[in-house]
Amino acid sequence: MTPVTGPEADGSVLAVDVGGTTMKGSIVDGTGRLRHTVVVPSRVADGADPVEAVRVLCRRLRDDALTLGATPAGIGVVTPGIIDEAAGVVRYASNIRFRDVPLRALIGDDLGLPVAVGHDARAAGIAEAVAGAGRGLDNFLLLPLGTGIAATVVVHGLPVPGTTWSAGEVGHMPVHPGGEPCSCGQRGCLEVYASAGGLARRYVRLGGAPGLDSRAIAEAYETDPLARSVWDDATEALGLALATLTLTLDPARIVLGGGLAQAGEQLFGPVRKALAAALAWRDAPELLPSAFGATAAQVGAAVLARRAAGLPVPDGWGALAPVAS
Repeated sequence: MTPVTGPEADGSVLAVDVGGTTMKGSIVDGTGRLRHTVVVPSRVADGADPVEAVRVLCRRLRDDALTLGATPAGIGVVTPGIIDEAAGVVRYASNIRFRDVPLRALIGDDLGLPVAVGHDARAAGIAEAVAGAGRGLDNFLLLPLGTGIAATVVVHGLPVPGTTWSAGEVGHMPVHPGGEPCSCGQRGCLEVYASAGGLARRYVRLGGAPGLDSRAIAEAYETDPLARSVWDDATEALGLALATLTLTLDPARIVLGGGLAQAGEQLFGPVRKALAAALAWRDAPELLPSAFGATAAQVGAAVLARRAAGLPVPDGWGALAPVAS
């Protein structure tokens, strides 16, 4: 851990990415470098209060920053779900059991700092637009593939929130009508088949040994027929969903991020093939991995924190952040 001292303390911010499995908090200095990161369980599965867990992490991160000699100017907190970013309220997030949580007010009271609350996928899209795989593009899509799946729809350089702040919830796009049940109450959702969490759950549901995550399933592709079947279902479902999004939005590029994208060509190859096969009369858009990997939402949260604090965000800011796998 490198202390944040001297000139680099100016403009430092805090960034928190709340996921269904873990929460990641970082201190980001004025140049966009992640100087210190804390990863803790989300506490959803053990019945603890998930809102309090977020508040505890934010307070811990603020204290860590002060110990390291940094005086944070603001904090950005991003979560999945339906986020009213103007009000700073998480309206609904099934993966983390949030409903109508006034997160900006709660954290602002705790820390006494400017607070930005945003959607994790849209924040990741902001990071890619400022300094990553979407830099210089007016129109692109980003899909982080993690515990769930959401998309950032960037149009004219800005992420689209939608009328009810729920644009991009493509994880609940039906890809198999009448298919397997989803936690949202629908059936056949993309998230069931092609998210990292969905892959692992399907593998067990179909008779596989428990304990394998999506990475282990990918590694077992050549030796385990069930792993192969689950993986092939995932790439086919993802290719179909991307074709629908392509025909709807005509993006210049599609960027895949999150932990599942770390599988590299094992994921990208069959998804490109499925996408192209579903587009009979037009070429598929370019399909690329995220420049930031699993760190994208944190970098985006830091951008939101700087904006909330009234600090500039130059083009390319955050490009020095490490890529997390």
